[in-house]
Amino acid sequence: MNKEVMKRDYYEVLGVEKGASPDEIKKAYRKLALQYHPDRNKDNKEAEDKFKEISEAYEVLSNPQKRSQYDQFGHAMGDYAQYGAGSPFGGFGDFDISDAFRIFQEAFGGSGGIFDGFDIFGGSTARSQRGFNGSNLEYVIEISLSDAATGVKKEIEVPRLEACARCNGSGSEPGTKKEMCPHCRGAGRTRTSFGIFDISISVCSACNGTGEVVKNPCRECKGKGRIQRKRKLTIKVPAGIHSGQHLRLNGEGEGAVGGGRAGDLYILVKVAQHELFVRRDDNLFCEVPVTITQAALGAEVSVPTLLDGNVKVKVPAGTQSGRLLRLRGKGMPRLQGYGNGDQLIRVAVEVPASLTAEQKRLLREFEQLSNTKTYPAQKSFSEKIR
Repeated sequence: MNKEVMKRDYYEVLGVEKGASPDEIKKAYRKLALQYHPDRNKDNKEAEDKFKEISEAYEVLSNPQKRSQYDQFGHAMGDYAQYGAGSPFGGFGDFDISDAFRIFQEAFGGSGGIFDGFDIFGGSTARSQRGFNGSNLEYVIEISLSDAATGVKKEIEVPRLEACARCNGSGSEPGTKKEMCPHCRGAGRTRTSFGIFDISISVCSACNGTGEVVKNPCRECKGKGRIQRKRKLTIKVPAGIHSGQHLRLNGEGEGAVGGGRAGDLYILVKVAQHELFVRRDDNLFCEVPVTITQAALGAEVSVPTLLDGNVKVKVPAGTQSGRLLRLRGKGMPRLQGYGNGDQLIRVAVEVPASLTAEQKRLLREFEQLSNTKTYPAQKSFSEKIR
């Protein structure tokens, strides 16, 4: 099959003249490689194809021997089989995307991974240390409602993986370096082609995605780069926090591997139930029992508050069970604002449970003296029934 009809001229692909210098060819490739790199063009098959095409062209034109052969014969090199499947003249379908990534690494001076030695998005040519960020952790603490109202400091001990102090998280014995993974050639990912363009990408099983392998393991961490430790921390819980909210401690999660960023620690705060108070947003509810006499005639009763002890509250005459009385500013402090919520007192009129004979007689006498004005709610209910 004539390959020329399937391939564009390599000089045309890179946009350079046939007599272009090696520096001009490299400069043209770098510009196009950055423009069409798959990591900059997610899910764009056209860009991926273009990236492979310009990489294939650069591999040939950047090699003096291959370029000389190409200048003499072009793509019409006779029978493809005589050059073997690895020949750059063997057909576009045989130039795998992993080859394109390898060429990209070599062109930008990388050795450990696709972008080692070049920040594709920032344009910097400074080498970066390849590594993985540490995982975030969650730790649960329980505090009282009073602690939530005032704020509190808690001492905790968190088990976590920390970067090995001996090797600084590299996993290699001090004085030695990791080597490029031979399986993925430093990419950290392996690519399997199921045809010309159908590519399956997976994490390299040999290096777990790091692109590097440890040849001389650190004797402290056995090459893992991290060690299990227990870390003591002091947690400052702000006043007004709600149950279920998280506090974030930057960098207090699991340690990184190979120079990455440590994870964060999320403190899940659970506020224990109180025996007297129920919280609703920034308000506190408290149910206070009063006698029939206090509710009917009015009274001043002692009511507990969360932080200020007992206070006197006036119960108006004729107060019905379930009525809410408000103590302004006696609720929870507002976490993201000023001042406090309110305390709401739910009046619970208590019916006598045990009566003496005299008490029963007096109640019956009271009932005989009562009328519809004494029980307006009962009157309204009876009218609705009719």
